[in-house]
Amino acid sequence: MRLLVDSPIGPLGVLLDGSPAGTVVGVRFGASTGSPADGELAAEELAAYFAGDLTEFSVPVRMVGGSEFERSVWQQIAAIPYGEMLTYGQIATALGDPGAARAVGTACNHNPVPVIVPCHRVVGAGGKMVGFGGGLDRKRRLLELEANVALQRAWS
Repeated sequence: MRLLVDSPIGPLGVLLDGSPAGTVVGVRFGASTGSPADGELAAEELAAYFAGDLTEFSVPVRMVGGSEFERSVWQQIAAIPYGEMLTYGQIATALGDPGAARAVGTACNHNPVPVIVPCHRVVGAGGKMVGFGGGLDRKRRLLELEANVALQRAWS
């Protein structure tokens, strides 16, 4: 089932596997077709995330495809806490190959479930804003949203 979810960064196409759990297997930026998302956990959680009310997704996700290396990168980026960032090099080092920063970037670009599996939290050396399958403007907006929410929560 393909859902169409409105968001502040444009419409998102959310692909569910059809299971009763509503497992997410894909998210695409700039979608133009899909079913109404009423009552679907994925849509509800995305709306709460963009409203600043949700910092950790609970919707079930199944990562489809990818090489063993890509799946290991996706697992690393899924563990990056809300409002925080890691560099491509830090992830490469965590995977035991400090020279694989570019390969990590490629794996992030192949992430089938962006936003929910937060590849936008991966930045270049020194925090440089580089690479994002949804475009740098969307990446910047996602990081700004999370930084603002984290700051509001820290100060309230």
